Amino acid sequence: MSGGATTPTDAILESICDGVFTVDKQWRITSFNRAAEQITGTSREQALGQPCSEVFRCNLCETACPLRQTLRDNRPTVNRDAYIINAAGEQVPISISTAVLRDGAGNIIGGAETFRDLSEVEALRRQISGRHRLGDLVSRSPAMHAVFELITAVAASSDTTVLIQGETGTGKELAARAIHNLSSRATAPFVAVNCGALPDNLLESELFGYKKGAFTGAERDKPGRFELAGTGSIFLDEIGEISPALQVRLLRVLQERTFEPLGATTSQPCHARVIAATNRDLQQMVDEGRFRRDLFYRIQVVQIDLPPLRRRSEDIPLLCEHFITHFNKVLRRDIRAITPAAMGCLMTYRWPGNIRELENIIERAFVICPGNYIDVEHLPPHLRRCAQAAVGTTTIDTARHQSERELIIATLKRTGYNRSACARELGIHKTTLYRKIKALGIELPASDGRRRSDDIS
Repeated sequence: MSGGATTPTDAILESICDGVFTVDKQWRITSFNRAAEQITGTSREQALGQPCSEVFRCNLCETACPLRQTLRDNRPTVNRDAYIINAAGEQVPISISTAVLRDGAGNIIGGAETFRDLSEVEALRRQISGRHRLGDLVSRSPAMHAVFELITAVAASSDTTVLIQGETGTGKELAARAIHNLSSRATAPFVAVNCGALPDNLLESELFGYKKGAFTGAERDKPGRFELAGTGSIFLDEIGEISPALQVRLLRVLQERTFEPLGATTSQPCHARVIAATNRDLQQMVDEGRFRRDLFYRIQVVQIDLPPLRRRSEDIPLLCEHFITHFNKVLRRDIRAITPAAMGCLMTYRWPGNIRELENIIERAFVICPGNYIDVEHLPPHLRRCAQAAVGTTTIDTARHQSERELIIATLKRTGYNRSACARELGIHKTTLYRKIKALGIELPASDGRRRSDDIS
């Protein structure tokens, strides 16, 4: 491969589908196999003798080069995710493994790196993710898929007022943004207002604005949120917190599609779509006389109810994967996954704070976890205690097997029961997956129950 006589080792390296190259102690490429040429788009002749960073243009080269770490620590790297920019300027996702290169006497003479093209795997992941994602909402729960369908339908009717109900932390603003972004108003502003965060007089000026001289200190005109939303969408979060007086003003806006800034003598047209949300039971508040019935029916043209996380526990592994990907980018970490034992704790917890609480716990684990896998000790103590109480007399091994079983079943469903794809997602060999399916008593659909030579080997 370096231009001399072909050796048996060269012939083997030429026949494999993974890219392989070696470098000397000056980081110059000394060998470059055929797969490396195909993946990088650089010929062997162009690569040999060149600094590896100029040929293998990887996002890790400057800050966290796996090969440099291997030569420094004398420890191999296995399956490190990264991407390169090929000769055509395209981004190619890869998996990197590295090792020290020694001569016959055991002296270090350089390093070797193998890399696998993950383009097909990433395409499959995107296809799978697309089936379980709507905007920033992530779910595989049948209940949430019904919500996805309703969001898509109501987005197409760009003028309809929408009420989103759900417990704190269930993603009401994400649902509102999805409605806006899927609608014909997507290029106009999305303006969010937390109605429970401001006292009544300040909230009124925030919503409707004011004119110069309307009150002491009003030295200039200030546009309100309805005006700033323009032809976009205004999101009124925690609408159940507004006072009766402000309910009357808001009802007038919805009825007449106009509003008056404080101190104004004329009305302004309201062109924005109104999306309201609350964690309260508005129907009960109406029955108790604490919320206007006519306003309730005005904002409840379409009602979307977001289920709490405890009723969609099958989403926990998917949400964890989503948050791990997010925080790896934001915090520049390389967390690979959550251990089965830790996942067992997450699956048995009741989640009073819903998805927002799960996100906070994953972020906390990123801060505490020193390695690549989030384990039980990286979870908050109260969550571990709740998990132990829920397990009761169940042994740790049994809890681990239960969580592992749930994780495998969820991944099998997500990959359409393609066991090869499932094994890739779980980061295990497909024969290991087959043994676990048998050992954990996982039943496959009848059409998939037979052993297939193209799936399990």
